[in-house]
Amino acid sequence: MDSRELGLVLGQQLLGVDDLHYGLWEDDIERKLANLPIAQQRYTEMLAATLPAVAEGVRLLDVGCGTGHILEQLLERGYSVDAVSPAPELSRQVGERLERFPDNDTRLFQCRFEDLPVEEVAGQYDAIFFSESFQYIDTETALTHAQQLLKPGGSITICDFFKTDKSGDGGPADQIIGGGHRLERFYLQVEAAPFETERDEDITSLVSPNMDVLNDFLMNTIKPAGLTLGEYLQGRYPKTGWLAKRLMGKKFAKLGRKYFSGKRTGETFERYKNYRLLVLRLQSS
Repeated sequence: MDSRELGLVLGQQLLGVDDLHYGLWEDDIERKLANLPIAQQRYTEMLAATLPAVAEGVRLLDVGCGTGHILEQLLERGYSVDAVSPAPELSRQVGERLERFPDNDTRLFQCRFEDLPVEEVAGQYDAIFFSESFQYIDTETALTHAQQLLKPGGSITICDFFKTDKSGDGGPADQIIGGGHRLERFYLQVEAAPFETERDEDITSLVSPNMDVLNDFLMNTIKPAGLTLGEYLQGRYPKTGWLAKRLMGKKFAKLGRKYFSGKRTGETFERYKNYRLLVLRLQSS
């Protein structure tokens, strides 16, 4: 398990949620951790609304399917869906969900999207969607693969965040929240590809409350618990504590700056990230 997958699995376990994506915090949802699953389901409904209607022969591709919760819901609605998952532990969870659908024909590709056997499934999909997985994939590769995988007139849905022009400005919270492609460069690559932009919606303000909710959890629950445990171990096992600090001190300090500085806020997110819902339609050749 690599560090990226470990972070996702730990987040899932600590927060007790089925989804790994952000939530959509509409006005009627109170900003508290207990409502995160509600906000995440709103996000799922928003994404699902961009997909073609269920019909015979319609097939979707879920790229970076996480725990498989969205995949499961789409199967329940009657869709035929394949999925891509490069993470072994998450793939295991997806496999367990798929056991609930013994008659389905879902193919789970346990590889990176860049390594997908494109020739085997070329022209098979009506829609491809990326739920916070687009940021991990080379943009040119993603668009090129999509051209080959989609049926004529098929679509891509991208629900993810991008770096703003302020990313890298050296501000006090710069690089606190990683990830994302440069938005300006992404637009240029889309212009050069055979896709028409059908929808491009800035939903940053509906997503950024995630950061305030999670920052509150980190600062007021996880950090105090960690400090208490650290004090206990230091008092009970001083030599072990000294050795751990000696070996892991720099890594702990880095984690502290990233997650426990109190700067992982909605305001920081809105400065350095732009969250967008995009639907791109493959143009007829």
